[in-house]
Amino acid sequence: MAPSTTVTKPTFVDNLLGLVSRPALTPHQIGAVPTTAHPLDPLTAAEVSAAGKACRLHADSLGLTQLRFNAITLEEPPKAALLEYEASGRRLAKPPRRAHCIVQLPSEPNSSVAEVLVDLSSPVPAVLNWVKVEGVQPMVTIEDCVEAEEIVKADPGIRGLLKDRYGITDMDMVAADPWYYGDRFAEESKYSDGRIIQCFMYVRSGSVHDNHYAHPLDLVVFLDMNTGRVLDTLMQATSPVIPQLSTNYLAPLVQKERGFRSGLKPLNIVQPEGPSFQVHGNEVSWQKWNMRVSFNYREGLVLHNVGYEDGGRVRPVLHRASTVEIIVPYGDPRSPFHKKCAFDVVDYGLGFSCSSLELGCDCLGHIHYFDAMLNTNKGEPMLIKKAVCMHEEDHGLLWKHVEYRTGHSEVRRSRRLVLSFVATIANYEYGFFWYFYQDGTIEHEVKLTGCLSTNMLSEGEGPLPTHGTLLAPGLNAQIHQHFFCVRLDMAVDDPHGGRNLTVNCDSMPLGPDNPNGVGFTATETPFETELQAVREVDPRRSRVWKIKNMHSRNSITGVPVAWKLMPFASPPVYAHPSNEHSRRGAFATKQLWVTPYSDDEKFPAGDYPLLAGDTNSIANWTSLDRKIKESDCVVWHSFGVTHVPRLEDWPVMPVERVGFHLKPVNFFDANPGMDIAPLPNKASREHQGSSAACESCGPQSKL
Repeated sequence: MAPSTTVTKPTFVDNLLGLVSRPALTPHQIGAVPTTAHPLDPLTAAEVSAAGKACRLHADSLGLTQLRFNAITLEEPPKAALLEYEASGRRLAKPPRRAHCIVQLPSEPNSSVAEVLVDLSSPVPAVLNWVKVEGVQPMVTIEDCVEAEEIVKADPGIRGLLKDRYGITDMDMVAADPWYYGDRFAEESKYSDGRIIQCFMYVRSGSVHDNHYAHPLDLVVFLDMNTGRVLDTLMQATSPVIPQLSTNYLAPLVQKERGFRSGLKPLNIVQPEGPSFQVHGNEVSWQKWNMRVSFNYREGLVLHNVGYEDGGRVRPVLHRASTVEIIVPYGDPRSPFHKKCAFDVVDYGLGFSCSSLELGCDCLGHIHYFDAMLNTNKGEPMLIKKAVCMHEEDHGLLWKHVEYRTGHSEVRRSRRLVLSFVATIANYEYGFFWYFYQDGTIEHEVKLTGCLSTNMLSEGEGPLPTHGTLLAPGLNAQIHQHFFCVRLDMAVDDPHGGRNLTVNCDSMPLGPDNPNGVGFTATETPFETELQAVREVDPRRSRVWKIKNMHSRNSITGVPVAWKLMPFASPPVYAHPSNEHSRRGAFATKQLWVTPYSDDEKFPAGDYPLLAGDTNSIANWTSLDRKIKESDCVVWHSFGVTHVPRLEDWPVMPVERVGFHLKPVNFFDANPGMDIAPLPNKASREHQGSSAACESCGPQSKL
C-alpha cells in the first residue's frame, strides 16, 4: 500500500460526486521512482506516474494522439520467480518490477484497447510490450460513471423526454445509475459495437439530498461511452406514475422525519498497551500468523504468503487469496429488466469502487490503515486513504472446560485479526472481511448492505409485484441473487508440495457393519482431474473439501496434513443454463472448481466485460479436464445468497452475511490455542455490582 500523503483540497464538484477520498496527486507529491522493499508491494505514486508517462511516450512514437487509462497496476511476478526469491531468503535479485496498463485508444476504430507492460526497474521506465486487443471493452471506472450521468443529463433528447413525459426540468434532481451492457445479449445486434452502458433513471424529490431510489422512472437510457452519445431509450407504453413517498437515510433527514432513539450509551474498545499485531511495510504478523497485504484496482484487498508459526517455523497455508468475481442476476423477466445483471469485479473493479474508511464509524478500536494507490483516466496516481482497515476483535469463547468434580474452570477468550475494505457499486455496498483466529481458523465473510435497486411497477402489474417486493405505492424492489467467487491458491505446508483434494462425509447404509443404523463415516474421494472436482455444496452429507499435502504427514496420525474448506449453504443460480447470466456466470453455478496453477488464469468470468468469444473463463479452462492430483492447483469457491427484498431492507439494508471457513485438519499436533495465557479482562464490570474480574481463569488461579 502507499503511505499516507498530503492531498489537494477537494472541490465542490469532488464533494458532490463523492470523490473526496480519491484525489489525483500533484507532481511535487509523487517524487522519484523508489526502490520497493518487496516484489509484491503495490505501485507507488511515482511508479503510477512513470508508467503513465512511458505509455504516452510510446503512443507518440506510434502516432496515437489520445490515450485514456483504464488501469495501471502492478504486474505481479510469475509464481515460480516469487517462490525462488522467497526460498533464497530474499538474497536473490528481485524479480523485475513491472506495471500492467490497460489503455483505451479513443482515436482508433471503436476505441480499441491496448495492454501495455512497462519496465519500472530501469533508470528510465519504458514500454516493454504494447499489444492491441481486439473485440474487448474495459471496465467502467468511477470516472466513467460520473461521465455517463453527465452525458445522459446533457443530451437534448433526454432533457426533452424528461420534461414532456415526467415534467422534470431540473437536471440536478435527476440521477442515472450506469450498468454495463456490453454485447452480452446477442439478439441486440444494434448494440454489437461500442462500450455500451445502460442507465436506470431516478428523480429526487424536494432536495438534492433526497433518496432518489424512492422515485424511479420507467426509463432506461443506452449510451456508447466511446462516442459519448445516447443511442436509445426504453420505457413503458403508457404514461407512468412516479412513486411519490420519500424514504431517506441521511442522518439529518432521518432525525427530522423519524427522530433518533435514545438510551444507547457509549461502548468503547480500548487497548491501553496498543495492538498485538506488528506491521512492517505491507507485511503483518499477529499471534503466530504471518502474511503480506496488497491492493489493486480489480480485486481490492489481496492476501499473500499466509502462514502460521508452529514449532519455531512459519508453515505455509495460502500463497494468494482474493475475491475475483461477483455476479448479481435480477429475476424480473420483463423487458428491459431481463438484461439487468452486474458482474461487479470485471465491470467496475472492487479497488476502483473502494471508499475511505472512517475511524470510530467503519472501524473501532486501535486501527492500522493501509492506503491504496490507483490511477486516474489521465494516467496520474490517485490515492484512496484508509482503504483497508486492520484491527483486533474479541470473539467470545475460544475454549472452556469445567471439572465438575472440583468446580475448577479453565476458559480462554478468542481474539481475531480483521482485515477489511468496503466497495460501493452504484446502489450496493459490499464489505469484505478476512478473519484470522488464534486456533488457526481463517474465515472470509462478505457483508451486503446499501440501497435496493428499485423500479416502477411495470405495466399491468399490481397491486403487488410478481418478481419483487412492494416498498411503497408504485415502488418495486426486484428479487435478485448475489454470488461471489474467491480464488484460493493454497500452499499447505509447502508452496511446492503436491496437493490432493477430497470430498468427505457420507452416512453408512444398514448392513452387517451397521446393524443398528447409527454408523457413519467420513469417506474421502480424491479428485484426479478438473471435471471430477466441479462440485456443489451438500449439507445433507456434511460436505467439506480438503486440500492435502501428500508429502507432509502428521507426526501422530501419519496421515497427510490438510486444510478443509467449509462451505455455507448456497443457492443455485436460478437463471436458465441457456441464458447469458448462467453462461457468463458459470463460475457461480457450482461451488467448487479446481484448476492446475497457471499465471494466466486469474478471473473466472474473463478479463473484460466484453469479450472476443467466450474462451477465457473457468468453464473453458476446466473443460480441458487437466490433471490436478499431486499438482500445484488453485481452488475456486463460489457462494451466494438469494435476496427477496423485505420492507425491513428499505431504505438501507441491514447487513446480510455470507462466507466460508478454512480450518486445519491434522495440520497441528493439538489445539493451537492451548498456549494462550489466561488473561481476564480487568475493565469488565458487573451491573450495579462488583468490578472484580474472574479469578479462576486468571494467572493467579490455583489447582
